Amino acid sequence: MADVTSAFTGSPRFQNWLNKRMPPASSVTLNQRNIFILPTREGLMFGLLIGFMILAGINYQNSLVFGMAFLLVSLLMVSILHTYRNLSGLTIVAGATHSAFAGEDAEYTVILNRLGARTYEALLLGWNPELLQGADLIEDEEVTLKLFVETSRRGRLNPGRMLIQTYYPVGLFRAWSWVDLDVSSIVYPRPIHAGAIPSSSAMSDEGELIQKEGVDDFFGLRTYQDGDPLNHVAWKSYARSEELLTKQFAALADRRVWLDWQFFTGVDTEARLGRLCFWVVQLDSSNDEYGLRLPGVEIHPGRGPAHREKVLTTLALFELGETGGYP
Repeated sequence: MADVTSAFTGSPRFQNWLNKRMPPASSVTLNQRNIFILPTREGLMFGLLIGFMILAGINYQNSLVFGMAFLLVSLLMVSILHTYRNLSGLTIVAGATHSAFAGEDAEYTVILNRLGARTYEALLLGWNPELLQGADLIEDEEVTLKLFVETSRRGRLNPGRMLIQTYYPVGLFRAWSWVDLDVSSIVYPRPIHAGAIPSSSAMSDEGELIQKEGVDDFFGLRTYQDGDPLNHVAWKSYARSEELLTKQFAALADRRVWLDWQFFTGVDTEARLGRLCFWVVQLDSSNDEYGLRLPGVEIHPGRGPAHREKVLTTLALFELGETGGYP
């Protein structure tokens, strides 16, 4: 039964009908327009049993069998009502989304709300019909769930319609709905180990002051240590104070790192993006500022969560466009 339903709902004609009847929205309230209900396999067997009981009652003229059959019919009808009611009136709201690297699971937050005294039990929802998450709204008026969607490649991921269903109370009927919460997340390239970042010889007054051997800019004096070059000894200071000191030299070294597309030659686009992504992750844990140069794109050096997000998003959407990536 589930395979038949999945095949039917996956047809383009049905999807077009759903888009007209249930357009994407960040908040959806379930009602008779967007709830579907059909008997389960157990429900069909239950109905078949009732049919046999009615035939037996007719054949043997047994009023007790008729009474039992009609009782079961009433149970079947009440089950339809309660199963539908367990979804009707429920409000589903899209929450925050969290990006992921390709191959990881993207996280989506979904909020379930109920109004009044009505309760909801044994709800199942998610984007993967094989891995649905359960929820109940009995004492709480609002429940927040974190749902996950598998990713396989970089780009903007639109998970599509989310399935919410219930078999409550006795499992004879299945009520469900396909809800499009109009959410998306960014899937970053899968990081590929790229080794050490090529060093830059650029120097700037905005850099950090560090000691660097072979630089002629005088920085200060320190106590002489065995092995120090004699040409670095401060002889004039020694003549005045008779204290042996060694000259220190330093330069302002630019700690801003540029991640350049041209660092990798003869490598395809996805491999380049993966290696650049690896460096972004490494630099984000340091104090260095870093920038990005791609064909037609340049992001000036910076640091912090906002800068990291900007750089990774640029890598994720490179040559895909703003809405590129997953359908």
